[in-house]
Amino acid sequence: MTTTPGQRAADDLAAVREQWGDLLAAIAEPPRSAEWMPYERRGFLDQLAADDRDDEQALDEAAVGRLPLTIREHPAPANLRALDAALAVERDVFDMCDAVTERVQLPARDAGDPRLWLMPTHRDAGRASVASTGSRAYGLHWAAVWLEGRALDDDPADRALFAATPAPLVDQIADVARAARRRVEGALGRTVRTITLDEPCPFCHAGRITVHNGGGDPRAAVATCSTGPLCPAPVDTERGRRAWRGPALVGLLAALESRRTAPAA
Repeated sequence: MTTTPGQRAADDLAAVREQWGDLLAAIAEPPRSAEWMPYERRGFLDQLAADDRDDEQALDEAAVGRLPLTIREHPAPANLRALDAALAVERDVFDMCDAVTERVQLPARDAGDPRLWLMPTHRDAGRASVASTGSRAYGLHWAAVWLEGRALDDDPADRALFAATPAPLVDQIADVARAARRRVEGALGRTVRTITLDEPCPFCHAGRITVHNGGGDPRAAVATCSTGPLCPAPVDTERGRRAWRGPALVGLLAALESRRTAPAA
């Protein structure tokens, strides 16, 4: 079955939305010492919730959580790569929303219609300053949902607000969505890759550890030792090699870290 550019854009934008909370959380975490260990999936809203918070405080923090990164304070981000990726994705998606708005959004009777994308406005005061962030104030998640709607362009009810999205514009949306997904997954270590670690196996002290990261899916990630079944690592053998999967990968990482930090003999 052939996938249209609009459907590809929708899939990639959905992937960005689903992983956005993880990327925001990663900004506050030091980069992993071992690049092959994927970040655990975590819900951004779950981080905002705590048993001892009242409803008003939770709402205030949720509002801060969706603020565009460009207008937040970042006094000391622990992971600059994650912050740079998030800023780039946010900028590109917002700019694409602005470009689509200029092309297809029609004059509306109700300027407050929630289906509209509102452009940022500026005022001149010496240096240009932002007077209103428009729909950007609702954050990346809403922007991705809105852009998905324009890429699919399949709701007849939208014809009162939007002209049909031209095919070349849908292609541009698809390109931006694909680039955004790659940036997010790259910053989170979720791109598919195979890595051979520099240090030897911490169990047999001779074999080389090869890691297939599974594209960041913990269920697909696996590490193997080249020594084979003679390696004393406390894990099963797969295709003639000791193999770490799932929780065992954490044990392997701990063993590597312990070896690195052990005092020299």
